[in-house]
Amino acid sequence: MNKKIEQAFNDHLNAELFSSYLYLSMANCFTAKNLDGMAGWMRLQSEEERAHGMKFLDFINQRGGRVALQKVDQPQLDWGTPLEAFQQAYDHECEISHKIDALVDLATKESDHAAVNFLQWFVSEQVEEEANALAIVDKLKMVGDHPMGVLMMDAQLGQRTAAPAGR
Repeated sequence: MNKKIEQAFNDHLNAELFSSYLYLSMANCFTAKNLDGMAGWMRLQSEEERAHGMKFLDFINQRGGRVALQKVDQPQLDWGTPLEAFQQAYDHECEISHKIDALVDLATKESDHAAVNFLQWFVSEQVEEEANALAIVDKLKMVGDHPMGVLMMDAQLGQRTAAPAGR
């Protein structure tokens, strides 16, 4: 495996694991505020991000590279409102999208067609991730600080039962 790509993929594996930690931290924050629907949504999101990380781990191994697990930073522990948490989730997904784009650029520059092909799934996935988070942000902005609206959003988000197949 190309050493530049190996290092970049290991770094991104770490970013995906941090994403998982971030969403798990948000889930725990919502649990502490008795917003179980939002907590469940974030917990499933955390599991999805871990699965994304495992895709990078498996790809590195399949290509004969060496996985180098890194320290995962501690995420923030509390958010004042659901809007603040979901806004950060949206901003974080935008950041991950930029990281994926940079990986595609690197793989293209290094003529690693297998890596470019592998990354195309993540390019599409990030479009969906950003759209999902932004839709929730937009709804929470409409709700404002009305408790009944927050509870309705909590109930709606609690209907998420699992990540769609193929993730």
